[in-house]
Amino acid sequence: MSFAEIGAAAIAAGIDDMYAAFLAGDRARFDSHLHEDVTTWETHLPGPLRTRRELDDYRDIRDSAGERPVLSRMAAVDKRIDVWGDVGVARYVLVTEDASSGAEQHSRVTDVLRRVDGNWRIVHHHSELVRPAFTSQESS
Repeated sequence: MSFAEIGAAAIAAGIDDMYAAFLAGDRARFDSHLHEDVTTWETHLPGPLRTRRELDDYRDIRDSAGERPVLSRMAAVDKRIDVWGDVGVARYVLVTEDASSGAEQHSRVTDVLRRVDGNWRIVHHHSELVRPAFTSQESS
């Protein structure tokens, strides 16, 4: 395997582990994949979160209000990962399934990663909810 392929495989495994950690409720393991200065931009967030501390504050408020999502599935599919030295970019579709309703959501995700001390850390996470496609039949 080439250097880039090894890096891409490590990034893919890290992304999968991060979402497995979310499902397991293991915040420390989830956070081990994030850089301290990670920026987080997601459709449902109240604006861009510019550091891990801001992300932690948001999650603490959400969780204490009992609003942490309870999911039965959280999987990154259709991954495309490129690596250039100590920088990587992962693009994928995140599929989630609500544990009580079974409703699925799909989000387009781009993660920018940097290798720090041999470990890949997400420095920017951008996730946008994919809304159902508009069809001409809906307009009639």
